[in-house]
Amino acid sequence: MLGLIMAIIDSSIVNVALDTMAGNLGASIDEISWVATSYILANVVIMPLNGWLTAYFGRKKFYAACLAIFTVASFLCGTATNVWQLVVYRILQGLGGGALQPTAQAILFESYPPEKRGQAMAVFGLGAMVGPTLGPTLGGYIVDNASWPLIFYINIPIGVAAFVMTLAFIRDPSYIRKPERGIDWFGLGMMTAGIAALQYVLERGQHDDWFDSPAIVILTVVAIVGIAGFIIRELLEKKPFVDLTVFKNRAFTAGNVIGVVTGFGLFGLNLILPLYFQDVLRFNAWQSGLALLPGAAATALSMPFAGRLNNRIDARWMIAGGLAMFGVSSWLMGDWNQNIGYWDIFWPRFVQGFSMGFLFVPLSTATLATIPRGELANATGLYTLVRQLGGSLGIAILTTLLVRHSIGVQQGLVAGIDLSNPAVRSYLADPATRAMHLHQLYGMVSQNALSITYNYLFRLSGLLFLISIPTVFLLGARARNAATSESVTVE
Repeated sequence: MLGLIMAIIDSSIVNVALDTMAGNLGASIDEISWVATSYILANVVIMPLNGWLTAYFGRKKFYAACLAIFTVASFLCGTATNVWQLVVYRILQGLGGGALQPTAQAILFESYPPEKRGQAMAVFGLGAMVGPTLGPTLGGYIVDNASWPLIFYINIPIGVAAFVMTLAFIRDPSYIRKPERGIDWFGLGMMTAGIAALQYVLERGQHDDWFDSPAIVILTVVAIVGIAGFIIRELLEKKPFVDLTVFKNRAFTAGNVIGVVTGFGLFGLNLILPLYFQDVLRFNAWQSGLALLPGAAATALSMPFAGRLNNRIDARWMIAGGLAMFGVSSWLMGDWNQNIGYWDIFWPRFVQGFSMGFLFVPLSTATLATIPRGELANATGLYTLVRQLGGSLGIAILTTLLVRHSIGVQQGLVAGIDLSNPAVRSYLADPATRAMHLHQLYGMVSQNALSITYNYLFRLSGLLFLISIPTVFLLGARARNAATSESVTVE
């Protein structure tokens, strides 16, 4: 769990420190954004290789090596003296961190007996779901009260402890066999090019104005060709590098479909909420983090509760309930305005966070329950990758709509400001204060346009969760959990 928590928090903690790092390293905002992008690119490339790398090196050695790489890279990040040096260290950190989440999930799922796997996923979910919320809070506190290298240095004692505990307690399961074939360099190349290009397009598309940018067009083609070539290659191989036949399992495929939606909400809303708090409510980084905390606290409460219920209630109804709670709370956030108080923020965030326990625990358990133990490392890697890409898709869609919808709203508000309106004419009547009042008027219009746009995005996200509820029934008649089978063949 220590490795998982480090990797999850590190993917979000950096975001609130980017402006500070840009100033200290003499980098532009465009250059410093690569500090976040490079880490995610390295993450998504390593995730689908989790099964093969685990089998080739052994779980214990592989997990320990990833912890060591991540910890050393964290130290190097804190010593960086220019932005591109930091980007290189972040790539190294991402290569180590990309395998920590799926490996941790596989270890926990296998280590617990079938009847307690729901509780295992509740423990895992505390790191996977609470981490993205705690990251900005912790990062905001460090940026406001210390220096930015500390956001990397705090990983060092945690990483060392996790490394020592891995060597002491993690065992290599007897059913994991070393691959008979070596590295498929062609398949690896196609996969790396395709997934990295797709992630880049999703991360940088809005910044580069999407398909008006030749780079985005070229990388979109690379993503399509690379991913298609990789899939064809793996499906034709008798002993594939990444086993995609796991998607023949209906529960696994359905779980991944729902995972895209939950990734959209978790990553997408976790990005725009701090922006809302800072752009509309004028919170600083620390205040924004505190506003997010009720969601993290509610998730921590709901995870153990959902874990205990997992063997007693049909997983489909728990997941549907989680989707409904998240959707309704997001819809209610569409009523927020510049004058809201603490409790207006608290309750929707609390309900949102509480719903994550009822989404993550039964969804992870039902998705992985019918996967043979020897294939779990491969399956968890793919499952984590799909959820990550769903989150990147959510971020890309929401940031694009944030920019473009706010422009449209602002134009509509400006069109309503006319000198024929007595209130406007009176406001601008005094020539001595007209320039100041015009500036204030522009500020009010921009602020209201942003507020209206965020309300639109909150409700759009809520609607997505509500209309996705029927996909729960793709899991099949009474989705089985880990208590029903120890290991069955892929359906």
